Amino acid sequence: MDGPPENDCCSICHDNFTLPCQANCSHWFCGNCILRVWHHGSALSPCKCPICRRIITLVIPCEASLQHRHDPEVSGVLQNIQRYNRSFGGGTNGLIQKLRDLPFFLRRLLRELVDPQRSLPLFFRLRMFLAMLVCGIYILSPIDIIPEGLVGLIGLFDDIVVALIFFLHVAAMYRSALLTRHGGN
Repeated sequence: MDGPPENDCCSICHDNFTLPCQANCSHWFCGNCILRVWHHGSALSPCKCPICRRIITLVIPCEASLQHRHDPEVSGVLQNIQRYNRSFGGGTNGLIQKLRDLPFFLRRLLRELVDPQRSLPLFFRLRMFLAMLVCGIYILSPIDIIPEGLVGLIGLFDDIVVALIFFLHVAAMYRSALLTRHGGN
């Protein structure tokens, strides 16, 4: 989704979106509104989503919003979003937060890989391909840490763990690419 859903409004101001931004929990807000939520709380810690109460570690402006970056008001909001992303987007707090963010990053990554208008950096695509290749070889090979033939279904556990590590690695790489693109790093 390149923008907020049709016929939807910001859940903070209850008005049409102005400078729509998506949080890592997949909810959409006006850029100014989510920054006000952040400023209302502690400026030293990330804010929580007003809808689901998850910690927001990354705010991504809509692509259409970026076209108006020459407008001084929009430029100021985008700079504040970059500051927020630099402060809190460097990494997630723990494994639970990473697992909660995983669907968001994988959905966005899949859209970017399928959309010919978007181009991910070549080094990112190569790292992702290499990680996918190594993960696939391990899962498909008969050599396992816990062999399925001896232990049965419990032997699938190591394959599931390797696949989960792969997806977490890809999500971390994509988070880094998004931060580079939208965080100003």
